[in-house]
Amino acid sequence: MVQTPSTTYTPDPATAPPKRSVPVWAVLLTACAGQFLVVLDVSVVNTALPSMRSDLGMSAIGLQWVVNAYSIAFAGFMLLGGRAGDLFGRKRMFLLGLGLFTAASLGGGLAQAEWQLLAARAVQGLGAAILAPSTLTILTSAVPEGPARIRAIGVWSAVGAGGGAAGGLVGGVLTDLLSWRWVLLINVPIGALVIFAGAAWLTESRAGQARRLDVPGAVLVTAGLATLAYGIVQTEEKGWTAAATLVPLAAGLALLAAFLVVEARTKVPLMPLKLFRVRSVSAANAAMFVCGGGMFAMWMFMTLYAQNVLGYSPLKAGLALIPSSLTIVLGSMLAPRVMPVLGAKNVSIVGIVVAAAGFGWQSTMTVDGAYVTSIMLPGIVMMFGAGLATTPLASLATSGAAPGDAGLVSGLINTSRTMGGALGLAVLSTVAAARMDGSTSRQALTEGYAMAFRTSGFILLAGVVVLLLWMPGQRAAAQR
Repeated sequence: MVQTPSTTYTPDPATAPPKRSVPVWAVLLTACAGQFLVVLDVSVVNTALPSMRSDLGMSAIGLQWVVNAYSIAFAGFMLLGGRAGDLFGRKRMFLLGLGLFTAASLGGGLAQAEWQLLAARAVQGLGAAILAPSTLTILTSAVPEGPARIRAIGVWSAVGAGGGAAGGLVGGVLTDLLSWRWVLLINVPIGALVIFAGAAWLTESRAGQARRLDVPGAVLVTAGLATLAYGIVQTEEKGWTAAATLVPLAAGLALLAAFLVVEARTKVPLMPLKLFRVRSVSAANAAMFVCGGGMFAMWMFMTLYAQNVLGYSPLKAGLALIPSSLTIVLGSMLAPRVMPVLGAKNVSIVGIVVAAAGFGWQSTMTVDGAYVTSIMLPGIVMMFGAGLATTPLASLATSGAAPGDAGLVSGLINTSRTMGGALGLAVLSTVAAARMDGSTSRQALTEGYAMAFRTSGFILLAGVVVLLLWMPGQRAAAQR
């Protein structure tokens, strides 16, 4: 079990004179609770999707956007959230983001039409984007760089990984025992408790005095990502050469290009391009983007396979994922212990390779697959590798940042993972649908899901190549 350091959290005296000392365990508990909520809501809706479709009359594409409306808003505005925390205060942004997230959860739980649910999910993602960067920055500000900080980041990574992994179980239990609405409504009382804890335990800190935010940059990157994802989804019905596909793809790329132009010219950019001159930052984010693209859709396809092919109920599908949920936490907690021995880069590579092997195993699923060999064991391998890779990648990215950019880099690493995941979900859903070729038979569904997992494995191996060719070794990093 990881021991939290016995130091106290004191704000930067240059920005807010310390009025009191706060135990690190209280800071850790509050920050990790916020992180758990925002990550949980990426996957908690997966087991509830069939019920949502039945209740609200949603289309298949609409169901995909229940996941991606949240993920894209989360990814697109997370950089803005990180910079806002640096400028206006991490505690203030933590509470603001959590309040918005909680209110949107209430709206989504009460939705009576598809558009209302999708709008609420997008606002949820915006609140999560404001909140999430502050969770890691609060920890790195509270704990000095070194073994204690690595342990704290390990706890943060484990909680975040556990939130994503627990989504299937939580969603299944709530959907079966209550209704799909409670996968969103459950956030309301929990969010209120965390807001109270944050107001009581967190102490304000910030990194700068400027009050300018790059809102155009945030809008461009979010719009570009959403448009690009929409274009990828269109390939499922229209093909790659249709105007309905090519126009949004071209528009999405143009918006992202415009975002880079804005960032290069504005005086206070949302994402200073100079950050990517630090190889550890750029390589870690590139690897996180690729790995997010490969891993993000795992929970959705696993729950769809369990329910649509094997005939599991939402509750049983959630229970089936408990072993892998525990394993990703184990991998995240183990990583800080082996990083001093093997190095962060090597631990990341080992984790990604293990995860890729698990995805390859999962792609051998069959229509009448047994639980142990078709869900439990491959899920354990996939998620142990994912947990093992997450902590060292986050550590590599944040260790290369200047103190004033801590919130920005924290947001960037989360953005890379979530942005890669959103685009990966669009790509993998298209790959699966192409293999199914319009059929809804159990055999066709199995072959489509298997192709998605096989493709994910190759995407993860591309992440290994990124680290091998781009990430500096320990000696190079030490001399930077």
